[in-house]
Amino acid sequence: MSEPLILVADDDDDILLLVTTRLRRDGFNVVSASRGDQALDLAREHKPTLAVLDIGMPGLDGLEVLEQIRADEELRGMLVLLLTAKAQESDVRRGYDSGADAYIKKPFSPAELSTRVRALLDEAGA
Repeated sequence: MSEPLILVADDDDDILLLVTTRLRRDGFNVVSASRGDQALDLAREHKPTLAVLDIGMPGLDGLEVLEQIRADEELRGMLVLLLTAKAQESDVRRGYDSGADAYIKKPFSPAELSTRVRALLDEAGA
């Protein structure tokens, strides 16, 4: 069985590289985007099992991408982990209210991210 496909979207090139490299090293197939509109296009094209979305992206932000994923019949079941520096309780609540499956605050450890991704996939049976 092949590993699930994961979409990673972050407008910070260093974080995008860090997350993408870590997940690939963990054996996942990864597609990446640096803008929300790109992330949505990739989600529609590749239908990944899980998306790791930064909230603070230009154009469409991560919450807007999440809302469009949840509104899309073909994508609605995708797991979504929000990765963001927005750490206020209201931001976290808004993320979960928008349909996020998990939330990781920046700065984060790559090991924590890896553990959360694997746990989400295991819970979903992916």
